[in-house]
Amino acid sequence: MRIIAGKLKGTKLFTLEGKNTRPTLDRVKESLFNILQNEIKDTCFLDLFAGSGAIGLEAVSRGAQKAILCEKSKEAIEIIKKNVQKTHLEEKIEINSMDFIDFIKNKLQEKPDFIYIDPPYESDYAVKAIKELLITEKLKLNSTLIVETDKERELIEQISDLPIMAIDHRRYGRAHLIFLQKYQSDRKG
Repeated sequence: MRIIAGKLKGTKLFTLEGKNTRPTLDRVKESLFNILQNEIKDTCFLDLFAGSGAIGLEAVSRGAQKAILCEKSKEAIEIIKKNVQKTHLEEKIEINSMDFIDFIKNKLQEKPDFIYIDPPYESDYAVKAIKELLITEKLKLNSTLIVETDKERELIEQISDLPIMAIDHRRYGRAHLIFLQKYQSDRKG
């Protein structure tokens, strides 16, 4: 795994061993950041299920002012720390070793511009995270949530009653990236 573009292009990152994590494929990561490239400069980027930290590090490499990483796994936190140290981004990366719900409720102070949600595919964590972000009012009107899932239709159905809408959708084999935003204030229904 490596950083694809930006100031740290080509930097190889440490990865987690085993089957407990599923790194975002380079082609998905590259496509994601190509979509965001004109909007990411000087933003706050939150990765709720950070794994190795690669997505947040990529965001900062491409110009994000700050990346907030949340990860529950102690092994993953150690890998994130190694990757942050290797990239010398300590001042731009905030690491939170805790459950995503506790983090959103009790620790997240700012309203990020981008929120990347890539939980284990078999979980319902993406829907829970979206609901918690809405309940706790941690979204700006123009915050963009990006959910990586293999169950795109299920996810869209589960959030259909929430004040959030899909603004884009991309498919990369099994992986889907769904881009979401809060309703504009004049939207009805």
